[in-house]
Amino acid sequence: MKKQWIVVASVVAVVVAFIAGAVVFKGRETQQVSQAAQSNSDALVRASSPVFGNPAAKVTIVEFFDPACETCRAFYPLVKTIVNSSFGQVRLVVRHAPLHEGSDTAVKILEAAKLQGQYWPAVERALAGQPRWAAHGNARPELIWDLITDLGLDMAKARSDANSPAVAQLLAQDVADMKALKVDRTPGFFVNGTPLREFGEAQLRALVDQEIKKVKAP
Repeated sequence: MKKQWIVVASVVAVVVAFIAGAVVFKGRETQQVSQAAQSNSDALVRASSPVFGNPAAKVTIVEFFDPACETCRAFYPLVKTIVNSSFGQVRLVVRHAPLHEGSDTAVKILEAAKLQGQYWPAVERALAGQPRWAAHGNARPELIWDLITDLGLDMAKARSDANSPAVAQLLAQDVADMKALKVDRTPGFFVNGTPLREFGEAQLRALVDQEIKKVKAP
């Protein structure tokens, strides 16, 4: 019996140590992201970044977004709701973080659509069809072209733009900024430069509300 208690106590000690270590690691990781955001504030928003909502809004949600990311797909309508219900106080700025297979090609297609003023409709089509083109181990981002054929795009120009050096440079800038800000998963959120410390819808709403109160304060 004594040996059993010793074994149980040892297991409990290991579990407690693991949890404590995980908490410390997460705290350090969050601190590193916060420091990176403070020292690389220019990397949060670029002039070419897609904006949804009031361009002059005083609260900015920056989302590092991967069109092949299932969680990004789930959060997309939630983030739009936050912006749409803010009465012009909040805007969304998207930065591309191609961390999944095929997402670099998907981003180039979206950037090509943006050049013709159809970025957001193209995003919605790509996300709606994500299970079709972003299957794990069998990504086929070229299928996005079929999903956006009815958006009124000059498809020949869009295909050319997607493979252009200009679009490649936009993607390279997003990737460089993602690394500078130590973003290593998607979606990654910053609100007025403050990183979302604990991921979740309620946590994101709370951070947005906090920043709205700050900008309203006299």
